[in-house]
Amino acid sequence: MFAKPRPGHGEKLEIDGLPLRLSVNRRARRVSVRIDARAGEAVVTAPSERALPQAIDFALSRRDWIAEHLARRPHSAPFAPGGEILFGGRSVRLIASGNAAAARLVPDHPEGPAIISGGEDDAFHRRVERLLRAEAKAALTARTRVHLERLGLKPVRVSIGDPASRWGSCSPHNRSIRYSWRVVMAPPEVLDYLAAHEVAHLVHGDHSPAYWSVVHGLVGDHRPFRKWLRDHGPALHAAGRA
Repeated sequence: MFAKPRPGHGEKLEIDGLPLRLSVNRRARRVSVRIDARAGEAVVTAPSERALPQAIDFALSRRDWIAEHLARRPHSAPFAPGGEILFGGRSVRLIASGNAAAARLVPDHPEGPAIISGGEDDAFHRRVERLLRAEAKAALTARTRVHLERLGLKPVRVSIGDPASRWGSCSPHNRSIRYSWRVVMAPPEVLDYLAAHEVAHLVHGDHSPAYWSVVHGLVGDHRPFRKWLRDHGPALHAAGRA
C-alpha cells in the first residue's frame, strides 16, 4: 500500500465544501487560518509542512467561521456605467459618455462626483482603471517625495501594480517602492500613511518599534489608517474584478 502523500505548501484543497489553500511560513509560531477575499478561499498557515495536517484540522474546526466570512466577502464586477466606486474615500458614480473618450474625473457633476468615460463593456472598464492608476501614480509619487524630503532621503523610483493583497513594497537595495493603485480609492490620509509606511522601510527594513517610531514621526497615530485598510481593504481589492 502506498503512503498517502503529505499536503504541501501552495496546495489547494476543498474539504466539506470549503476551499482551502495551504501555506508554510517558517516564521509562524502557530497554525492559523485567514480569509483571502480576493481569491475566495481560506488560507491555512503552518510553521512547517509537517504541521500542515494539524493546520487543516484547525481550519475544519472553524468551518462555520470560514463559511460565514466567505459568504460576506465583497462582490466583484468590472467597472460599468451606473455603478459606484470609492475615490479618495468618497463615493463616485460611473457614467458613460457615449463616445470613445478617455475616462475623466468630474468632481462637480450635477449628479454628484463622477467618473465619465467612453467605451463599452471591457473598453469602459479599461478606461476607468487607467484613470485610477494614473491618479494613484501621481498622488503616491507626490506623497512619497514629501516623506523622503522630511527624512532627508534621496529620491526613489515609484511604480504602480495590483498585488493580490499587499498595499506596497519597498526595495531599499535598488531604491524602489511599488504601490497598489487601489489605495487611490481610500481617503487621502490613508494613502498618505501608505506612502509613509513604505518610505520608513528605507530607514528600517523591519516592523520594529524603531520603524514604527519613524512612521509616527511622519503621520502621527497610524492606527486609524491601518484599521481603515483592514476594514475596507477586501472591498478595494474586489473592486473592478470580473
